[in-house]
Amino acid sequence: MEIGQRGCSAGSGASWGTPLSNKRANSPNRTNHGRTALGTGGRDPGHPRGEPANRQPPRPRKEPRFCNRTQTSTAGSLGSRGQTESKQRRVQAPDGWGQACTRVARLLNPIGNRSYGRSGNKRKPSLLFGADAKTRPPWFRHVQPAGLGWVPLLLALLHELQAPASLWSPYFALWPELDRLEHPMFWPEEERQRLLQGTGVPEAVEKDLANIRSEFYSIVLPFMEAHPDLFGPSVRSLELYHQLVALVMAYSFQEPLEEEEDEKEPNSPLMVPAADILNHLANHNANLEYSADYLRMVATRPIPKGQEIFNTYGQMANWQLIHMYGFVEPYPDNTDDTADIQMVTVREAAVRGTKGEAERLQLYERWDFLCKLEMVGEEGAFVIGREEVLTEEELAATLKVLCMPAEEFREFKDRDGWGEDEWEEDRLTVTNIPKLKASWRQLLRDSVLLTLQTYATDLKTEEDVLSNKEAYAKLSWREKQALQVRYGQKMILHQLLELTS
Repeated sequence: MEIGQRGCSAGSGASWGTPLSNKRANSPNRTNHGRTALGTGGRDPGHPRGEPANRQPPRPRKEPRFCNRTQTSTAGSLGSRGQTESKQRRVQAPDGWGQACTRVARLLNPIGNRSYGRSGNKRKPSLLFGADAKTRPPWFRHVQPAGLGWVPLLLALLHELQAPASLWSPYFALWPELDRLEHPMFWPEEERQRLLQGTGVPEAVEKDLANIRSEFYSIVLPFMEAHPDLFGPSVRSLELYHQLVALVMAYSFQEPLEEEEDEKEPNSPLMVPAADILNHLANHNANLEYSADYLRMVATRPIPKGQEIFNTYGQMANWQLIHMYGFVEPYPDNTDDTADIQMVTVREAAVRGTKGEAERLQLYERWDFLCKLEMVGEEGAFVIGREEVLTEEELAATLKVLCMPAEEFREFKDRDGWGEDEWEEDRLTVTNIPKLKASWRQLLRDSVLLTLQTYATDLKTEEDVLSNKEAYAKLSWREKQALQVRYGQKMILHQLLELTS
């Protein structure tokens, strides 16, 4: 039986099981309503893949995903912003959830120095390990603490899922079937590699799976085994933990950091019932607004009665959507789509253009200097959109340094970089790529050609399938989704070839 997609229609309140829109009609599941920026071991969709450490992302999200950790209610404003009486839903977190969280929290964090939620004036301890190392269990010393923001929420969900009379059962009933999630992490490895080769998704998934497995066996399972009164044998499963990680990655919210908190770790994720019912489109008609007392979904333009309301999960490329949520937007609907050129690919293209060992060593010296400036990294990528270069500063600096004459580089290195005025002279946008110096254009073109070689098929092959309705209809759902990811990226890369010719 085909599972309908969960969503909301304007003018009629929340409509569970709203039929799929035409753009998502091929999706076999009911997922894709999440807001969390980063999954366990995953990549932040607001950041270029593998950006150099300590650098700010070049593109902020169009609409941040908000969540107030101290609130237990959600208000959704359905319909046009201009309505005299907007319909609202308020969902109050049941006390049973707080009681369960408190039990787990007391074990995880004897100090209890931060609040999890609020019920009246009573604050509940957070689901965080204590700051004092003496209060942590012995096995905690042997693991990295980076994933702990996720672990407490996941443990609470594991506990509630097995509870026969959980007050959160009605919310769980709205979830998709856990064994039918369509994130690539659940695809067979051979299929994932075959369909998504070159897109960057297989590499991201492998990191996710390794981190999830490590986290489960080093933190989660030892904790559950140490507290059998809270966790029965049925939930001590790596497979179930995989599924919950994917669900939290797709459905949860994170309170954004303030500007002065940019250097801090991201806030812990939370599940916010009712706020997670809306699907995503780049051309969305609503977004989430945050206040001290509630979350409110507000229309950004008039929405006719019966039309589905779409939220935005951020400015997300198709590879990010399929990686984190298990769906894509078909070309050309996703105006936020991007293509990556790995930074080491640009280095490889430059190395191939050298003549002799001396030039090659000089090029590596320039690359090392760019690393020192934190412009490039071994796992970083230059991110190109349809109309903008998201990593404009990094790409311009790399092309300039790798292509400048030897004498100019020595002066540049002695000055330890360039000033703001010099940087302004080298602004790099999609529209001015044809105006770049010939050496810059050639290096960029060579890098694009190397990137295109990482895919298993060329652009014409993809176009032939997309233009043949009969052939396209025979593809499986996963094949269609992967085709859209590959095609969107290749279209951007081929646009670069035209601009650099």
